[in-house]
Amino acid sequence: MFQTFEAATHPDQGPARLDALRQAMTEKGLDGFLIPRADAHQGEYVAPRDDRLAWLTGFTGSAGFCAALKDRAGVFVDGRYRVQVKQQVADVFTPVNWPETQLADWLKQALPQGGTIGIDPWLHTVEQMETLNKALSGSKIALTETDNLVDGIWPDQPAPPQGPIKAQPIELAGESHDSKRARLAKVLRDAGQWATVLTLPDSIAWLLNIRGSDIPRNPVPHVFAILHDDGRVTLYCDPAKCDDDLRAHLGEAITLRPMTAFAPGLRSLIGPVRIDKATAPLWVSGQLAEAGIEVAWGEDPCILPKACKNAAEIDGSRAAHLRDGAAMCEFLAWLDITAPHEQLTEIDVVTELEVHRRATNALQEISFETIAGTGPHGAIIHYRVTKDSNRRIEPGQLLVLDSGGQYLDGTTDITRTIPIGDVGADEKICFTRVLKGMIAISRVRFPKGVSGADLDALARYPLWLAGQDYDHGTGHGVGAYLSVHEGPQRLARTSRVPLKPGMILSNEPGYYREGAFGIRIENLITVREAAPVAGGDDRAMLDFETLTFVPIDRRLIVTDMLTSSERDWLNAYHVEVAAKIGPRLSEGARQWMVAATAPL
Repeated sequence: MFQTFEAATHPDQGPARLDALRQAMTEKGLDGFLIPRADAHQGEYVAPRDDRLAWLTGFTGSAGFCAALKDRAGVFVDGRYRVQVKQQVADVFTPVNWPETQLADWLKQALPQGGTIGIDPWLHTVEQMETLNKALSGSKIALTETDNLVDGIWPDQPAPPQGPIKAQPIELAGESHDSKRARLAKVLRDAGQWATVLTLPDSIAWLLNIRGSDIPRNPVPHVFAILHDDGRVTLYCDPAKCDDDLRAHLGEAITLRPMTAFAPGLRSLIGPVRIDKATAPLWVSGQLAEAGIEVAWGEDPCILPKACKNAAEIDGSRAAHLRDGAAMCEFLAWLDITAPHEQLTEIDVVTELEVHRRATNALQEISFETIAGTGPHGAIIHYRVTKDSNRRIEPGQLLVLDSGGQYLDGTTDITRTIPIGDVGADEKICFTRVLKGMIAISRVRFPKGVSGADLDALARYPLWLAGQDYDHGTGHGVGAYLSVHEGPQRLARTSRVPLKPGMILSNEPGYYREGAFGIRIENLITVREAAPVAGGDDRAMLDFETLTFVPIDRRLIVTDMLTSSERDWLNAYHVEVAAKIGPRLSEGARQWMVAATAPL
């Protein structure tokens, strides 16, 4: 099993750890210390060694931070984690709704006479610190760089990850790293920049066509890199991660150096050097500043090209989704047969689903911890079942199942909400509203230049009419056998990045009633050039191609709430599911598929 069910943290551990941190703060002459979720690479997912926020507070969500002061400690979380954080932290920590409450405002209220807040320059970006310093202006609250105080009190902190680095085959990558390096080097030359420092592992993995295993669920290596304006790259990593095959793949244009050489390497550069202030650690720009090297602020040049998948990557994603869809359908057929007759639990569901994905003989990893929440657990948006929380799947409840797989040719992410027996009318009405929003995103056509912020409301409109909403974005970007959460593309109110062909996103509206039930429906989609419409203007338009093919549960749909065009979309989708997935299924699952895809 890739997934385990032990509780990673316990609330009762938090008070003693917070006391130890406060003692370390006193010894350093600090009034507070910031503990972000991020690691030195600013990734959403972190290695066990870097999971400082969880170790200190007990909160295991993938986003958030703690501000620990002498008399209070706030754990800042967004809408995805409001229920979860209350269950995971001791009462010495105070959950803070973020971004509604900004850190600077909270600090100014907590420290009206001012104070000194310590930060680890490896764990905060330039942009974050600029924003915070500006917001604290005039408050007598100062930020100061220090070593990491959590590391100093963590006696059994895990060792750094040592996963091997492997080459991604060219037939899956679709472009050689020679070509990628050459076109990004031209971007630097055109901007008059001598080099750029790359700190995001998935950017470096994409650029060099490599994959790693340093982060659970995400096939990326812990490395840093410098791309020079002539296309050469200096790759900083533990040499033990690189075998002869990898060295042959990288070739003579990539120089391997140990991590200890990163600081001297930065200090030896000739400016201007491009740094992405949104992703690079403050430490990086500090090294350049100390050496008197000119910094040119600019976006990581890999981010947008990586997001716009080439034809080979899109083909790979299609293949991965067909394989994964068949595994999901085999599982759903099993669940429909088994759930009414056996006393299944959430752990049983997670375990069985992984069995079906493993049966493809292509699964490299799951793409995140499978979310299997029944009844009130379904309202915990990023719920992770443990032996302590494991709940029996009871008739009359909804099961939210959000999962995915990492395959060499693609990354999948799918959510289905499943009724266990007959459920209430309210659950069905809410499900249908969510479905209407999901269909709206699936069907939309939009002009070039439109961003995720322009489309997000389409998914929420049916819920808004009923006075309902959900506290997460409608969709996130997805990598090509890379991170399951990838930027810069998103379907969210805050995303102003124009959507471009080749971008892969999730389409996952939901609805959550705390203490009762949750609903989410998710397909992955990719942006493409839209076919002309008869009688339409001569205007370049885009739309979405659906990549995920698994039935949407008809038993939860209030058919009369759907328009005729919405019913037509769903029926056509189910016809395509049956055609693409049906031939891949066992006889029993094919029979299940016939009923699951019958027209409304």
